[in-house]
Amino acid sequence: MMPRAYVPQPLARQPWQVILPLTALTLFGGAVLYSAAGGRFQPWAASHVIHYFGFLVMAMLLARVPQDWFRRVAMPGYIVLCALLVLVELIGRIGGGSQRWLNLGFMTLQPSELMKPGIVLVLAWFYAMLPLNELRAWRAIVPPVVMLAIPAGLVMLQPDLGTALAISFGALVMMFIAGLPLWLFLGGGAAAAVAAPIMFFFVLHDYQRKRVLVFMDPESDPLGSGYHITQSKIAIGSGGMFGKGFGHGSQSHLDYLPEAHTDFVFATMAEEWGMLGGLFVLAVFAVVLSWGLKVALRAPDRFSRLLAAGMVTTIFFYVCINMMMVMGLAPVVGIPLPFLSHGGSSMMTNMICVGTIMAVDRWSRRTPRGLG
Repeated sequence: MMPRAYVPQPLARQPWQVILPLTALTLFGGAVLYSAAGGRFQPWAASHVIHYFGFLVMAMLLARVPQDWFRRVAMPGYIVLCALLVLVELIGRIGGGSQRWLNLGFMTLQPSELMKPGIVLVLAWFYAMLPLNELRAWRAIVPPVVMLAIPAGLVMLQPDLGTALAISFGALVMMFIAGLPLWLFLGGGAAAAVAAPIMFFFVLHDYQRKRVLVFMDPESDPLGSGYHITQSKIAIGSGGMFGKGFGHGSQSHLDYLPEAHTDFVFATMAEEWGMLGGLFVLAVFAVVLSWGLKVALRAPDRFSRLLAAGMVTTIFFYVCINMMMVMGLAPVVGIPLPFLSHGGSSMMTNMICVGTIMAVDRWSRRTPRGLG
C-alpha cells in the first residue's frame, strides 16, 4: 500500500490491469511488424508503437471528460463525421482502388473509422433520451435506421464493405441492447436473407463478389482470387505450436503473404510465434473485452451502459472478423486486427473505444457530489 502514496492520483486511478496487457500486445505487434519489414523499425514498427502511446495519452484524457460533454457532442459529432464522409467522396485520396482518406497535411484521416465509435455514441444518446415506454413505437426504430443508413451508404460508395459492416454491426447491437423487440431482429434477419442474393448480383462490386465466392471455395483459384486466404492459412499452419522463430517467417519475408503488416498481420505473427503467440493475443483480447463488459454492467445509468457496451462491441467486431478472415472462416473484407495491425486511423478508433470505456468506469467510481 505504501508505494501507491507516492504515485500521483491521476495515474493511480488508471485501469492498469487493462493498460499493461494492451501495452504488451502493442509492443508484441511492433516486434511482428519489425520482422515483417525485414528487421527494420521503418516503415511500420516505429510508427505503430508511437501511435499507440500517443493515443494512450488521448485515451487517458478522454477518460477525464464528464458525461455531460459526451451527451452534448453526440449529435454534432455525428453530423461532422457525415460531412467528412461526403468530403471523402468529393476530394478524398484514392488508395488501393478505394477512396477512403482525407489528407489533412499533418496526417491522413479515414473518417469512416471514426464513424464506428461515432454511431455508438449517437445511438447511446438517442436511446438514453427516448422514454422506455416508446421502445416499441416507430420513434425507436425509424430515426436510428436513418442515422445508420446515411454513413453506411456513404462508406459503401467508397467502396469499403468491411467498415460499412462494422458500422452496421455496432448500430444493430445498440438497438438490441437498448431493448427493441426481438421480432424486429428476426424479421430483419429474414429480410436480409432474402435481400442477400439481390445485393450480391446488383449492389456488390466485382471484387467484393469474388471475395464471397473465394471464401466458399478458395482452392478454386489459389493463384488468383483465392491467393490471400490460401497463403494466410499456409502461414498459420506452418507455424505449428511454437512457430518458426522470430524473423524466420518465410511467407511474409518472401512476399507470399499479401498485406502482411495490416489485414493479415495475425498470419505473419502465427508463422513466427506459433499457437503460443496466438493464445497470448487471444488472452489479451479476453482481458480487454471482459473488462469492458464488467464496466458496462456496473455503469451508473442507461446512457453509460449503452455507451460502454457499444464500444466493447466495436472492438469485438474488429477482433472476431479479422481472425475469422485470416483463417478462412469469413470473406476477406479489409478489417485490421486491433493493436497488431499497422494503421494510425485504426489505432485511433480502438483507443477512442478504450478511452470511452475508461470514462464510463470513472463515472461509476465517482464520489457523489457534496461528499468530496
